[in-house]
Amino acid sequence: MSKDLIVKKSKIAGKGIFANKDFKKGEVVMKWQISKELSRREVEKLPLEEKHYIYPSGKNKYILMQAPERYANHSCEANTIPGDNCDIALRNIKRGEELTSNYTKYENKVGFRCNCGSKNCTKKIIS
Repeated sequence: MSKDLIVKKSKIAGKGIFANKDFKKGEVVMKWQISKELSRREVEKLPLEEKHYIYPSGKNKYILMQAPERYANHSCEANTIPGDNCDIALRNIKRGEELTSNYTKYENKVGFRCNCGSKNCTKKIIS
């Protein structure tokens, strides 16, 4: 794991990823380890708790996210966006800030309750 990131307890949900340095808008904050590419059939066989860490990467292709990227929690006011197998800063991010992404743009879920705490929180995620 990069020394620029720390995984620790999150106020949003379970574990989260936190910046260990300042990141500038447009900077790659995290590159994904993509060796765990799966087919739809392989995804369907995964235990339910592992399905939370699936990211669609093409037609009938999925990445099983590894640590630390699997701990990027959802926020309705996310500070990163997925790029080419990475997360990119949507704005300047300060050291100590939790890295978040907006799951509604790419998740493969029916829905779940949002705990992001932002003032514009939708309270639920449906993709």
